[in-house]
Amino acid sequence: MAVIVAFLFYLQKNLTVVTSFFLLGFQGSQHLRNLLFILFLILYILTLYGNLLIITLVSTSKILHTPMYFFISQLSISDILLITNIVLNLFHILLNNGATITFVGCFTQFYFFASSEAFECLLLAVMSYDRYVAICNPLRYSSIMTNGFCVTLAAMCWLLGFFCSFILTIITSTLYFCGPNIIDHLFCDLVPLLELSCSDTFIFHMELDIVGAPTIIIPTTIIVVSYTSIVREVLRIPSSTGRQKAFSTCSSHLIVVSMFNGTLFIVYVLPSKGQTSTMSKILSLLYTVFTPLINPIIYSLRNKDIKKAVQEIIHKC
Repeated sequence: MAVIVAFLFYLQKNLTVVTSFFLLGFQGSQHLRNLLFILFLILYILTLYGNLLIITLVSTSKILHTPMYFFISQLSISDILLITNIVLNLFHILLNNGATITFVGCFTQFYFFASSEAFECLLLAVMSYDRYVAICNPLRYSSIMTNGFCVTLAAMCWLLGFFCSFILTIITSTLYFCGPNIIDHLFCDLVPLLELSCSDTFIFHMELDIVGAPTIIIPTTIIVVSYTSIVREVLRIPSSTGRQKAFSTCSSHLIVVSMFNGTLFIVYVLPSKGQTSTMSKILSLLYTVFTPLINPIIYSLRNKDIKKAVQEIIHKC
C-alpha cells in the first residue's frame, strides 16, 4: 500500500496537471440529498449487521464449519470493505452537494474498489468449484476440500485480487489528466476516469485485457464449466426430489453470480453511449451498495444451518 501511495504522489508531481478531482454525486435539492443520505445510512448499517452476523456465526458455530460457509464468510468480509470504501465518501458528497478528492485519494479509493471486485470474481469461481466437487464427486468431497486447501484458495483469491488491482491502478494512474477534473459519478471508477483522460487509451485497453484475464475471463470460464458439469450430473439423478435437493445446494450461489456478473457486464462491457449519468450511477450502486446488502440475505434465507446457528447463539445468550 505504501508503494502505490508513493508512486501516486510521484505521478501527481511530475506527470499530470490535475492534482484533484471533484465528484458530483447526485445533484439535486438539499431535501433530496438528505433523504438519500438517510437511505444509504440505513442500507450501510443493515449491510454491516448482516455481514458481521454471517462472519460471527461461521466463526463460532460448529454447524457452519464447512468449506461453503467459510467462503461465504470471506465474501462477507469483502462486501464490508467494498461498501465502506464507497459509502463513507458518498455521505460527504451528499451532505456537501459534491466533494473534492485528491489525485492520490481518488486512485487509492479506486484500488480498494477494484481489489474487492476482483476478489469477489475469484471467490465466486472458487465457490462454484466447491459446489462442483460436492455434487459431482461427493465421496471425495471431504478429502479434496480440506481446511488447509480452503484457506489456501481464499488466500490466493485475496493476493491475486490485490495484485491485479495494483497493476490496474498503476496503469490507470499513468494516464495524462490535463483537465477538466469534474467526475460526474459517485466514486472514482474506471470509466469516468478514462473519459477525463487526455491520453490515447488504445494501448491502455490492450493492457486492461491482459490484467482482466485472471480476474474476469478465467473465473467466468471456471463458473460456466463447473455449472455445466453440475447440470449434467443433476439431470442423471432419477428422482425429482433428488434433483431438486441437488439444485437447492447451489441455487443461492447461482443467484449471487448472476447478479454480480450481470451488473458488471452491463456497466463495463455494453456500450455506454446513450446511457445517462443518472442511470450509470444507479447501475454502479447495484454492485457497490445493494449487492453487499443482498448477499447475506440470499445465503441465509431459507437456510436451515444458519437458522440453527442463530438459535444456538440466542439460547446461549
